[in-house]
Amino acid sequence: MALQAIIFDIDGLMIDSERVSQRSWTQTLGSAGYVLSEATYLQMIGRTEKDVRHILADAFGAAFPFDEMYSKREVRFRELISGGIAVKPGLAELLAHLDALGLKKAVASSTYRKLAELKLESAGIRAHFSDIVTGDEVARGKPAPDLFLAAARKIGVEPPACLVLEDSQAGIQAAHAAGMRSILVPDMQPVDEATRSLAYRTVASLHEVIPLLPELMA
Repeated sequence: MALQAIIFDIDGLMIDSERVSQRSWTQTLGSAGYVLSEATYLQMIGRTEKDVRHILADAFGAAFPFDEMYSKREVRFRELISGGIAVKPGLAELLAHLDALGLKKAVASSTYRKLAELKLESAGIRAHFSDIVTGDEVARGKPAPDLFLAAARKIGVEPPACLVLEDSQAGIQAAHAAGMRSILVPDMQPVDEATRSLAYRTVASLHEVIPLLPELMA
């Protein structure tokens, strides 16, 4: 089916926020005596709050005070992005190109609504998206397909006519489960070969998405 819509992830795909997020988690947990390993943080990328709760319980034990740490971490994250968040190379050009082509756009992010909105506003790209679906609005987060299927319903496009842009392993797996093509734009998290094989292409930046659009729209 010819391409009709693009569904965007936020963190690590459109905005350079994963390293900021890692810093906010590391500082918050460190102040409480917890050491967040790189391996544990990488597991958290692309996952919902509920999934992160389980990941941190596995890392630090069932008594880990998740709600307290999550709240303090959000305060720290907001402080760190108070001056804005940088967008990823090629995003502005890609958004302008999609508008010129008349393709629909949506956002599907594992983060919850208020924080997703804040991130988009801080990066100066909120006005580009009227349709947003977030992790607190679906039953299951990535790698389940719920977020992407909800986004497709919201914009009125069948899943096979949607292209997902993702940086995370869970995101590519979710797109595949939703019956959508995907393009992987890797960021911090390593993506294994089995998951890479699910993507239509793997590219180095959003700049490289533009030349692939004609073949997807044919």
